[in-house]
Amino acid sequence: MLGSRIDDDRGTATAGGHRKVPATPDVAELRVVRKTPVADGVLTLELAAPSGGRLRDWTPGAHVDLALPNGLTRQYSLCGDRWDPFTYRVGVLREPVGRGGSAFVHDELAVGDVVGVGGPRNNFPLVPSDSYLFVAGGIGITPLLPMVHQAELLGADWRLLYGGRRRASMAFLDDLAAYGDRVLVRPEEEFGLLDLAGFLGDPRPGVRLYSCGPAPLLAAMETVTAGWPRYALRTERFLAEERGAPVRTTPFEVELARTGVTVTVPPGVSVLDAVGEAGVEVLSSCRQGICGTCECGVLAGDPDHRDSLLDDEERAAGDTMYICVSRSRSDRLVLDL
Repeated sequence: MLGSRIDDDRGTATAGGHRKVPATPDVAELRVVRKTPVADGVLTLELAAPSGGRLRDWTPGAHVDLALPNGLTRQYSLCGDRWDPFTYRVGVLREPVGRGGSAFVHDELAVGDVVGVGGPRNNFPLVPSDSYLFVAGGIGITPLLPMVHQAELLGADWRLLYGGRRRASMAFLDDLAAYGDRVLVRPEEEFGLLDLAGFLGDPRPGVRLYSCGPAPLLAAMETVTAGWPRYALRTERFLAEERGAPVRTTPFEVELARTGVTVTVPPGVSVLDAVGEAGVEVLSSCRQGICGTCECGVLAGDPDHRDSLLDDEERAAGDTMYICVSRSRSDRLVLDL
């Protein structure tokens, strides 16, 4: 559901017609064991280890990187049962104007195919609270499904507002029906735009707000919650936020503390690419500053944060950065690489 790009051509053929993606230390090989339509234009993939072994644990809000057999890497939120140690489930929306990842999953990826799976990683964690309000738009329901399940298990007070263009295009309605009136399903064709102010009510302490969906929904959420306590609202985006020009328009140096190598990063070249050219490989995926894969510790210097993940407090701390998009304010950065 997150932003994505072409990484490299990892696809290879194997005997029997099943396609395979070689594993790397952070990428496991998992097999597609089920492919299920769940709404118009939406399907789920269930993935398991070919050996039947246990998968890595995950928490609500986590996503995985899928390295597809055609060489594309895409991020999808885990939306299955986190207590099932042997299966991951992700939901995939067919994007009519996408860059080929969702079309490949819908049209070509088959049960039995092997994909590379990186993670899970969680940039959208469910923090402890006695009360939650969840707002989903379209495929943005996927990271919120495990959250509402967790809130229910913990006995928290929670409600979910779920919008989409048409009821037929809204996935997981059967799953959500079990929660009764805690869930408000509001297709736009029946109800118009979501009544965010009416659903959220007046600002009050002790309530955590979680929202995932298209950019207009998240912008509206930020506007409506402007008077809420700081950090009450947490969001996850499909695409990176618009960024202005970098602070620096001149080259800067990056010292790699573990190797002692220093590289010069000129304008127009990412830190990720510059350190890669110096022989230091950093796992990356989206190259938009939204997936969190390329996070690096900052030991010295002043980063120019250009990601869509860190909040204001984390940016002010300056001790980590996403090197696919972020740059430097200072002449020199020292990274924990």
